[in-house]
Amino acid sequence: MKVLFVLTSHDQLGNTGEKTGFWLEEFAAPYYAFKDAGVEITLASPAGGQPPLDPKSDMPDFQTDTTRRFAQDPAAQAELAKTTPLSQIKGEEFDLLFYPGGHGPLWDLAEDAVSIALIEQFDRAGKPFGLVCHAPGALRHVRAANGDPIVKGRRVTGFSNAEEAAVGLTEVVPFLIEDEFQRQGGLYEKGPDWRSYVVVDGRLVTGQNPASSDAVAHALLKLAS
Repeated sequence: MKVLFVLTSHDQLGNTGEKTGFWLEEFAAPYYAFKDAGVEITLASPAGGQPPLDPKSDMPDFQTDTTRRFAQDPAAQAELAKTTPLSQIKGEEFDLLFYPGGHGPLWDLAEDAVSIALIEQFDRAGKPFGLVCHAPGALRHVRAANGDPIVKGRRVTGFSNAEEAAVGLTEVVPFLIEDEFQRQGGLYEKGPDWRSYVVVDGRLVTGQNPASSDAVAHALLKLAS
């Protein structure tokens, strides 16, 4: 079995002058969930090469068993440093698709035509795909086969308005996932702030926040089994 990870290449947090990128736990927890299950992992990003890490996600307060495992895993670090440019990826070669979050995807993956087409390809093929935290924002312009927004009429989650307010970025992000999904007719759900909350609707899996990362990966594995 093969899974494709799509990571952000965007490193600027709006006009704040601060850095962003992908959130370490949201990469590390699913990476090891898939690796320990014997799944072959390929890493990709729009620009290729080393994707930017949100520096906050590497702070002591946000370390987990999987982030510590990654810190001691030079092979995984080397793999991450040379992600394949997304334009070179052939979606038909993969069984599963996964998007880690961090704020970066709200700027690049949400608007990336290659990413949009890739998700649509998985949807049309009936293959499982999952996104966690801010990565569900990559669904913003994705369309179902009938031309509707892919989230219309579907149960979905993603980083909540309350969580965005708690980190002080409501006015910085280009859009709020909760509002955007509701605007598009998505059946947005959420659990308590910062607690694992995962929604499975058909072959689409979404997770609310970093704590949901491992559960999203295991939900995808279950769909693929």
